[in-house]
Amino acid sequence: MNTKLQNKLKELPTTPGIYFHKNSKDEIIYIGKAANLRNRVRQYFQSSRKKDPKTQLLVSEITDTDWMSVDSEVEALFLEAEMVRRYMPRYNILLRDDKSMVYIRIDYDSDYPTVSFTRRPLDDSARYFGPFSNAQTTKQAMKILRRAFPYATARHVGKQRVSLDYHLGLDPGLEEAKTSLKEYRSNLRQLIAVIEGKRKGIQDKLEKDMLKFAKATEFEQAAKVRNQLNVLRNLHNQIVFSDKEFMDISKDHALDELVRLLGLGSFPQRIEGYDISHMSGTDVVASMVVFTNGVSDKSEYRKFKTYKDQNNDFDNMYETIKRRLSIKNIKLWGAPNLVIIDGGKGQLGAAIKARDEMGCSGIPFISLAKREEQIVVSKLKSNVAISQDTLHSLGGFLHESDDYVLINIPHNTNLVKLLQRIRDESHRFAVSYHSVLKTKRQTTSLLGEIPGVGQLTRKKLIKSFGSKRAVGEVSEQELAAVVGASRAKKIYNYLHEPGSPIKS
Repeated sequence: MNTKLQNKLKELPTTPGIYFHKNSKDEIIYIGKAANLRNRVRQYFQSSRKKDPKTQLLVSEITDTDWMSVDSEVEALFLEAEMVRRYMPRYNILLRDDKSMVYIRIDYDSDYPTVSFTRRPLDDSARYFGPFSNAQTTKQAMKILRRAFPYATARHVGKQRVSLDYHLGLDPGLEEAKTSLKEYRSNLRQLIAVIEGKRKGIQDKLEKDMLKFAKATEFEQAAKVRNQLNVLRNLHNQIVFSDKEFMDISKDHALDELVRLLGLGSFPQRIEGYDISHMSGTDVVASMVVFTNGVSDKSEYRKFKTYKDQNNDFDNMYETIKRRLSIKNIKLWGAPNLVIIDGGKGQLGAAIKARDEMGCSGIPFISLAKREEQIVVSKLKSNVAISQDTLHSLGGFLHESDDYVLINIPHNTNLVKLLQRIRDESHRFAVSYHSVLKTKRQTTSLLGEIPGVGQLTRKKLIKSFGSKRAVGEVSEQELAAVVGASRAKKIYNYLHEPGSPIKS
């Protein structure tokens, strides 16, 4: 162990948090969570403690360690998951066992919503949170949150009476209508908000609700809300491993590098990332992803369908930013502290033009070009001041043209990892929305060509069979059960005649 690392270990706090082990190249090679940072991190370097071969190999590479203190172990759990997704450290993969990571699954839109855990997310309209590296601690965290926000864990077919969990205050009791579906979903929305890092906002709301019920002499409801508040306030006393709400963003090294490199006046609490997705100018969509304090904030994500389908990413980006920075949307969502565009000079120029036309020229705009992962900055209009000292300390260099600066930084730096994470997330979100629209259009277009099939019939077919291909694979009798014998015959003959598009 080198002297620098020895001295840093003496500064470790006894609070919960996450830690970052680094190698001699300053690359993050492992991220972990701890109830007590001092005790947990020092364990790696105790010669008396037995270690498996993989951990011994990890320790042999550690030359530096950083950490972030948080408010509770529950908070550390969710923050660890986000940072592992951002940096993808090598040893977080190597030290995993044969089991996959676990996800929290909430089928919010069901007529009997449940909360469960799974290792394989499906495209089933449920909401998934994760992945988390430790199933046991994730389940323990949810067990604690269940005391504040009761939820069902499974639906038992034919069951008419409430379970023991209801009497223990852990289940909503939908079987006997002890809680309405509307009230239950409201409860689940609060649970999701806590998982996504909005615990303080939920606590403030519950405090107002409690006072309102008390003034209305609805003391039973006031007591119920009081109990929810007590659970949330006492999270820091729980033995487990939420959210990023209380983290000190000045200790996020990627954000620190970003602020210093771009000469930003303060840490960008809200970073927005944008991307465009389409196929040859059809089903053109744009994504807006939001990172709060450097951590993805999925509840703030938004998607746009452009007014005009065109194969012109510059115009598509221009329209998207104009709509985002409208007075209405600024009031609804607030203003970003930094905007990152997926693309090169053209996309960035179009975005900046829209920004300036909307009277928001003070917001810094940059882009990340895909091929070389270059940070693109407009010399006059990006609203940043590049620090040469920080650039050199990161091992980077510049390419300049008349109007733009291309910043090249090693791909293993904290800063580039953060920008890649935002860029990749905006790309994923845009592509997923484009795919939904494309599938919907193809299905609607195909079925709309069939004689005698109108909008209501199309809805019935898709609702009953799920997709255009499924409609083409069912029997005439199955179609007749949905749309009637006469119409079913026409549809079946059309879909099974030679050259039918359903066969393509």
